[in-house]
Order: sequence, then structure tokens, then C-alpha cells
Amino acid sequence: NKQGGIEALMRMNYVGSEALLTAAELDQLDAHLQRHLHLSAASVARWVKDRFGVHYTESGMTALLHRLGYVYKKPKLIPGKADAEAQKAFLAEYEKLKQTKGEHDPIYFMDATHPQHNPVLAYGWIKRGEDRAVRSNTGRRRLNINGAIDLERLEPVVRFDDTIDADSTIALLKQLEEVNLAATWIYVVCDNARYYRSKAVKAYLKTSRIKLVFLPAYAPNLNLIERFWKFFKKKILYNRYFEGFDEFREACEDFFQNPSQYKPELRSLLTENFPIVG
Repeated sequence: NKQGGIEALMRMNYVGSEALLTAAELDQLDAHLQRHLHLSAASVARWVKDRFGVHYTESGMTALLHRLGYVYKKPKLIPGKADAEAQKAFLAEYEKLKQTKGEHDPIYFMDATHPQHNPVLAYGWIKRGEDRAVRSNTGRRRLNINGAIDLERLEPVVRFDDTIDADSTIALLKQLEEVNLAATWIYVVCDNARYYRSKAVKAYLKTSRIKLVFLPAYAPNLNLIERFWKFFKKKILYNRYFEGFDEFREACEDFFQNPSQYKPELRSLLTENFPIVG
């Protein structure tokens, strides 16, 4: 390049092992990428060209993004009204509860899940250039499963109900009391679902050993049973077709018949590594 000299040659389409941006420009790009989500490397390259006048091919920008520590993946959805400070305050109270509770008093995490009679599509190894089909059902029938799990024994207590309401919640709380006869109090972490705060549940709690511990609003990230439900779906529902609803229900029920087989996996999954969102 006779006009621009070596500097112009360095700014051609070819991108080698070194970035064409200066260290200061790379810092600006990194800061921009942490605030804005681009859908493609080509989009980032356009932004760099508009901002710094430096041209990258799409492959060159992809290589640069990798060098900056970026990978191409989906973002995670979080509740729009999540309150980080409320989550931190809850975790402080949770730690205090663990230190002050009785030796035989368990802490459970409780919530419901509603698996639909249809496969849950998930990533898997498929031959390059080929597709893999998974059959689906036309109906929308689903199961209603109410459950709780503690982090010490990792023995879920679940029930299948026609609907999840105050009555099914009370029935689950009774089951928790039956399997914790030595406990003075049974602490149950739950969200703010209407039936947990219903008059019927409040009346039951007056003569119960159950103490409900309510999560902050919009904080499913703090309810560890959500990870357990995802694990359940991965084991039973991912990429699996059940022709009949009875077959589907039986497979779900079988999962909970022998939960001890999953303890090693659950031990590493259900840790008190709580992400703060919002």
C-alpha cells in the first residue's frame, strides 16, 4: 500500500495472531461488549469499524473475541424485578438460621413443577450435516408435582396432585413432618406463591412443627429445588418420547422411587453457591 504504508497494510482484512486494535481500544471494546449483546461477530466488526476505523473480517473478529475471553452462547433470563440487595439480606438470614437451628432440625427447599407430556429438546451429539428428529405429542396434558428437598440427606419428598393449592401444600407439609419425627422445627424455604400464604396453610402452621421461610420476590435463583427439578427433567424428559400419558407418568414416578442412585450427582449440583441476580 503506497499511500498508507505499513500501518495501512496492518489494517487490511487479514488478521494474524495479534489484534489490530491498540490496548486502549481493546479495553474500550471489552467494556462495550460487557454492556451490549451483539448477535454476531460481524456486528461487532461493524461497531469496531465505525468507532475506530479498523476493519476486521468476521473470522478475524471471531478470533479476537476468543482472545478477549468471549464465547458464543445464549444469555440467561432473569426476573426483571429482581432485587439484589433483598437477595443478599435473605442469604445473611439463611446463614444465621443454619447456625442457630437445632441439631436435628432440617432445612428444606420447596416448590412445584409441572412437566408436560412432551419431550424437552436438548443438545446432543449428532453427525455433522445430519438432523436427528424426536417425536412429539399433540396434547398439552401435564403432571403437577409438589416437592421439597434438604441438602444434608438429599432425599426428596414429593407428591403428585391433580392441582397445586393450599390442600396439596398442607399434604406435603404433613409428609415432611412424618419423615422428620426427631426434629423440633422443620424449616421450609419457599417462594411467595399465593397458596403458601393462604388462610388454610396459616391455620395449619399454628399447630405444626413447620416454619416457612419466604424467599424475596423474584428470586427463584435462591431456591435450590429449581436445580433439582431441572436435573429430574434432564434424566427423564430430555429428548425422550412417551407415546401414552400413563407411560410418561410412570417414568416420572420411577425417578422418585430410588433417589439415592443420584446422590453423587446431586451432591455436586445442590451446593450453596447462590447466584445473585438483578
